[in-house]
Amino acid sequence: MTDVPARFDSAVYAHRLTAAAQATAAAGLAGLVITPGYDLRYLLGSRAQTFERLTALVVPASGPPTMVVPTLERPALADSAVAELAITVHEWVDGEDPYALVAAALGGGTDGAPSAVTDAMPALHLLPLADALGVAPVLATPVLRELRMIKDPAEVEALRRAGAAIDRVHAAVPAMLIAGRTEAEVAADIAAAIVAEGHTEPAFIIVGSGPNGADPHHECSDRVLQTGDVVVVDIGGPVEPGYHSDCTRTYSIGEPDADVAHRYSVLLDAQRAAVAAVRPGVSAEHIDAAARDVLIEAGLGEFFVHRTGHGIGLSVHEEPYMVAGNELSLAAGMAFSVEPGIYFPGQWGARIEDIVVVTDTGAEPLNRRPHDLLVV
Repeated sequence: MTDVPARFDSAVYAHRLTAAAQATAAAGLAGLVITPGYDLRYLLGSRAQTFERLTALVVPASGPPTMVVPTLERPALADSAVAELAITVHEWVDGEDPYALVAAALGGGTDGAPSAVTDAMPALHLLPLADALGVAPVLATPVLRELRMIKDPAEVEALRRAGAAIDRVHAAVPAMLIAGRTEAEVAADIAAAIVAEGHTEPAFIIVGSGPNGADPHHECSDRVLQTGDVVVVDIGGPVEPGYHSDCTRTYSIGEPDADVAHRYSVLLDAQRAAVAAVRPGVSAEHIDAAARDVLIEAGLGEFFVHRTGHGIGLSVHEEPYMVAGNELSLAAGMAFSVEPGIYFPGQWGARIEDIVVVTDTGAEPLNRRPHDLLVV
């Protein structure tokens, strides 16, 4: 597989920083303070980690951004876009007050206006920062989610690569599902395949056989696969530069009985209905309803116990969420899962999941493996 850079071109991050500053000003905020996490990776391509010493990107509503970093953590910025964008870096050493540096980098901002912090900021930094600013910070999520929800072409291409990679893994799964093997043994094989097919690591692996399939967040266990089991396999991971796959298919070890086959066919109709409902301008809750209504009509609504989908990108779960009550209008460039499931405690479960990207006219599914209950 062709090597893919660990981050985008610096021009991508320059555009994002400008958009973030403009959105911050429009929200009436003094600026953003972004500690390591997905938001920092989005804005700078940085994979720096959070420690007890403060590292933070400061984006004032007006003026250039600044990076505040302890001297001993400066090397962690080497792979980011900081140098290429000529961002000022204020280093500090033990005994200095990094929170005062952040306050100074905000330059006063809007008089009396709060600053916004990433939701990943630890309390050990949030509380002293609030003291230094003199105004309690607010969450930056409302500002940044508007940017992160709409994927640019480079992000969509990364998600396409991730979708194709996890499809190749699913193509290999049937040969792994052999009666007499444990879920854990199958999961280990899947983990190796996830990396072999181009992911940097497995983010999660669910192998839920028989009654374990009725737990949507089951991972894997020492349960031995048996003939007659329905097996839920939900897997994913990041591909460079950090964008995730997430795809679920359900398998049957041997021919399923008539009731299982019928209920699965209803689930398949529900998933298809939800994908077909995706287009710009419809609400997120409409996608949830499209799947849920099919299951309710068939008397299976009570067995669908989670939302229909979640956004995906640098994080496996991010906005937008396809859930009742979310009136957000979908827009081209949004990427999210469509994954209705049915779960019968103590018996079996099933889920069908694709990642889709909203286009100008509908949805582009990023997963192409067959959706039928595959008999192995």
